[in-house]
Amino acid sequence: MNPNNLKYSKNHEWIGFEVNKEKAYIGITHFAQKELGDIIYLDIDDTIIGTKVQEGKVFGTIEAVKTVSDLFMPVSGNILELNKVLLSKPEYINKNPYETGWIIQIKILDIKEYDRLMSFEEYKKYIGE
Repeated sequence: MNPNNLKYSKNHEWIGFEVNKEKAYIGITHFAQKELGDIIYLDIDDTIIGTKVQEGKVFGTIEAVKTVSDLFMPVSGNILELNKVLLSKPEYINKNPYETGWIIQIKILDIKEYDRLMSFEEYKKYIGE
């Protein structure tokens, strides 16, 4: 996934569609993983798959060496899949947060929520780059 083609939340999550726009992937931004440092654990309950999570709600936590941070849904969606590789290799988020480091896959419930998120340029201004 190319960061220029993604949308961004104020909580530093990114979201990007598959080519057919049936499914979207969610992860944390490069900025967020850099701020967190070495990621050592991802805590997302498997029972989340198949459930609906509203925009702004917590869907899990991410733990780094010095801190734990909540993961927030940037849009309302039905959870389709969890990147299970990250459960044993959470460091993939540090290595490539936009490819191997995606966290969940969803079906977006309200495209208007997606449209309200920041573009790459807007996000860069938001984080002061």
